[in-house]
Formats: sequence, C-alpha cells, structure tokens
Amino acid sequence: MVSIEFTQNFEVGLGEIIDSEFNKFAEENHVQCDYSPFCFVARDSNRIIGVLTGHTYYNEVHISDFIILKAYRKKCIGGSMLSAVEAHYKDKGFENINLSTYAFQAPAFYEKHGFQTEFIRENAKNPKLTKYFFIKHLTTS
Repeated sequence: MVSIEFTQNFEVGLGEIIDSEFNKFAEENHVQCDYSPFCFVARDSNRIIGVLTGHTYYNEVHISDFIILKAYRKKCIGGSMLSAVEAHYKDKGFENINLSTYAFQAPAFYEKHGFQTEFIRENAKNPKLTKYFFIKHLTTS
C-alpha cells in the first residue's frame, strides 16, 4: 500500500532521486536536462553570512533561495554573489539565470544587477506579496 507523508526534513537520498529522475525523464524525451543543485556561500572568516541556492536544468540556471545576514546587507556582498553565479555558469551552455522575489524583498536589487522583469503576479490582498519573475540572459564570449 502506498502512503504519502509530509516532511520538512530533506532525507538523505531524496536529492539523488530528484536529480536522477529529472535527468532520466528528459533523456526519454530526447532532451538534455543536466538537473543539478548548487549552493554559493559567503563567509566572513568562518562565519556564514550569505547563502544562494538553486538548480541548473535544461539551458537555465534557477536561483531558489538567496539570503544575506542583516548585518552584512548593503555591503555589495549580494551583488558579488550574483556575479559569482554568473561567472560560474557563463560559457557553459546556459542561456539565462532566472528567479522570483516578492515586492517586499528585492525587485530593485535584481534590476540594479541587470535582471529584467518577465512577469509580475499582483497580489490584491497584500501588495507586499506581489511576486516578480526575473531573467538575466547570459552572453557568451
């Protein structure tokens, strides 16, 4: 009998299943997926002060989570982390970096760093939760 459970703990092995199955399904459909998670970490000495996570798949780099500790914000660390992502994936066959953010978070920050708004999903009940979808095209040398 199949059971379905909710968990907030990402068990060992789940990531491998996700990566493997995404890639197998793409291959069955004659598409190269290369689904792979990534993480960039900013440190001040040994202290973690920023984390940026995401996945690559198909021809895209998708940023999922991005946070800089409050004491380190507005010190160009976030921009440096975005630049590190771009430098890492440039000239490796990826066409763009994409992400989403809410109105209360960082739309202006992403625009400042060359991201273009693709779509805005308005939230009528709480405008702070209006969601912005961004893209930045990677140019090849």
